[in-house]
Amino acid sequence: MVKEPDGMVCVGAIAGAFGVRGEARIKSFCVPPEAIADYNPLCLADGREFDLKINRLIKAGYAAKLSGVTSNEAADALRGERLYAPRERLPNLPDDEFYHADLIGLSVVDPGGTVLGKVHAVHDHGAGDLLEVLGPGLKGGVMLPFTREVVPTVDLQAGRLIVDPPEGTLE
Repeated sequence: MVKEPDGMVCVGAIAGAFGVRGEARIKSFCVPPEAIADYNPLCLADGREFDLKINRLIKAGYAAKLSGVTSNEAADALRGERLYAPRERLPNLPDDEFYHADLIGLSVVDPGGTVLGKVHAVHDHGAGDLLEVLGPGLKGGVMLPFTREVVPTVDLQAGRLIVDPPEGTLE
């Protein structure tokens, strides 16, 4: 599980250098994706801060300039780093939408109240979010679709999700 810095939400990631002028390839986790630049300055988990300026849309992301990054080598050295913004800079979401950071670490229980595990990660491979649930009785973890049918209740106050997975999923 990726531990987010306190009070911060991951809004994107650096996928390496782009070109030869110190630009970085940025993958945005925002909706709309270009909104990532609205949350400047962004920071890394180690506290380093950058202002991000999107230069153009490229395949699988954006070519962007990060303040203080002046060479291809410096941009490539940041490959794999996640970009964070303070939660208070992000918009409030409607009742049925959640930041991934709010779901990670929640207890996962069945409709009868039996604890199945915890949300380890949230994955989005393009067809909708998947919750990776790890628990003592789950061999290697289980991937559950984050849909209203499978996850009818998200209770952030109580720190839990109630799940009703398709039969055979948890065996």
